Amino acid sequence: MNVVPWILAARPKTLPAAVVPVWVGSMPTLADGNPLTGSWLLFWFTLLSCLCIQIATNFFNDAIDHLKGADTQRRLGPTRAAASGLLRPGTVLVGALAVCLAAALFAIPLILARGWPVVAIGAVSLFFAYGYTGGPVPLAYRGLGELFVILFFGFVAVSGSHFVQAGEWGGWGDGILRLGLQCGLYSSVLIAVNNLRDTEEDRLSGKRTLAARFGEAFARTEILVFCLVPVLLWSLFETESLAALALGFLPAPVGAAVVFCVFRFRPGPVYNRILALGALQLLLFAVAATLRAMLR
Repeated sequence: MNVVPWILAARPKTLPAAVVPVWVGSMPTLADGNPLTGSWLLFWFTLLSCLCIQIATNFFNDAIDHLKGADTQRRLGPTRAAASGLLRPGTVLVGALAVCLAAALFAIPLILARGWPVVAIGAVSLFFAYGYTGGPVPLAYRGLGELFVILFFGFVAVSGSHFVQAGEWGGWGDGILRLGLQCGLYSSVLIAVNNLRDTEEDRLSGKRTLAARFGEAFARTEILVFCLVPVLLWSLFETESLAALALGFLPAPVGAAVVFCVFRFRPGPVYNRILALGALQLLLFAVAATLRAMLR
């Protein structure tokens, strides 16, 4: 079996959006130095389950966008497996269901450890893996993609990962919800850049992303906000020491490069490189959050 089309359908550049929130939500407990708290075994099962949900979302997206005519020959982004004919849409949909099953299986140890909240989070996440582009109200086609990412790849993933480790929900006071918001905003940079790149194609196909609805100037400003607000939040709340404060600026140079590029260049293939910068920014945020957890 040729695995290359499946790798294309999995969209590797988007996978940090699944890895980082699990890492960020888990680190405050795993890095506290207490051998009686936190579990690396649960961390790995959480990570594998979340990765499967992200990959399933991308598989559904690949197949459904092709079936709806949203991926065309005018496409500026990376090659899509279904639209290019490398895989049949039905085959990709079956693959998505298989990965959803894998996500559920990886979640079993989490359910045994923490109970029904994990079932609730997992069920809703799996539903929206399909509902992001499929179903009667596909979020990506209604301009709700960024909100979805902030909620699920920010608040839900970070708070859920923290709950798995600590057995209790974090709040704004202990920084967990703030980390969730920051993570969601940084993750939204990826979808916002993607939507800005595909503005014209999305308008022609009826995909009403925020960029397609409100135009390129709005989309560029949105990306600026998504890159800037996490740094401002860090500056406001991480003031215990100069070292803690400085860590929040670790992703800032890459964020500045993302903002410069989207304002400098018209939508085109160059935006695929900007997506890579957005992924790097998200990874640097994970590094900053990890170092901050080790300083506490």
